[in-house]
Amino acid sequence: MSDERLDRSSEERPEQTPEPAPGPGPEPESAAEPNGWRRLRQALRPRPSRYALVVALLAALLGVGISTQIGQTREAGLENLRQSELVGILDSVTQRSNRLDEEITRLTQERDRLQREQGVDPAQAREAATSRADALGILAGTLPARGPGVRIAITDASAVVGSANLLDAIQELRDAGAEAIQVGDVRVVASSYVTEGSGGGVLVDGRSLPTSYAVLAIGDPQTLASAMDIPGGVVETIRGVGATIEVTPTQDLAIDSLHAPATPRYARPESNPSSTTPPG
Repeated sequence: MSDERLDRSSEERPEQTPEPAPGPGPEPESAAEPNGWRRLRQALRPRPSRYALVVALLAALLGVGISTQIGQTREAGLENLRQSELVGILDSVTQRSNRLDEEITRLTQERDRLQREQGVDPAQAREAATSRADALGILAGTLPARGPGVRIAITDASAVVGSANLLDAIQELRDAGAEAIQVGDVRVVASSYVTEGSGGGVLVDGRSLPTSYAVLAIGDPQTLASAMDIPGGVVETIRGVGATIEVTPTQDLAIDSLHAPATPRYARPESNPSSTTPPG
């Protein structure tokens, strides 16, 4: 009977599947790849963060801003001037263009008249040559001049007016059609120069100006005065640095300072001007 129980218990007990023997598993990552290479790859792997993205965005905006500023600096010019300043510049350019056109017309008419005449009266030729010599003498500063113009009185007791300020005044007068200019007792011509003095003050052709001096210019009084008094122009600039300036138009102005022309070192008159073909 015990044998029957044993057989029954063995039939009722489920068969157990034998567990497989542990075999060699996958090699750990450290065995497949050296630790140094893995750490290097992890170190070089980009890890974008919010801080890095913000820095990149700020750098891009800064680059765009610098490029825009450079472009605006390069293009800065007439577009930055006020309307009144542009009107003044336009009037000055227009008046200068009209004067040049009138000069071209006059010279063309004189040339045509001389070409039409079969013979030239010696007295008439001498008169034309004298008139031309007088005009050139006024431009060269070798002859005194008289006519309408402006008198500009400048008081610079503190020596605050620099060479750039005075040079701007001379250039504005020339652009406005001044035919003769005198600064202090110095006749201003094409070769004149304005510099700063070693002890302060301004030098014109190497001669120092006093604390109070006058700038005389012969030309159309209204045009010259308007050129000095445009917004942001000579009058406003000189007053801005602390000096005193007064512009007075006049119908009778005398410029008596003369310029001693220097003998050219290299230039010589053309020996046969008629053989030279004019440009253009």
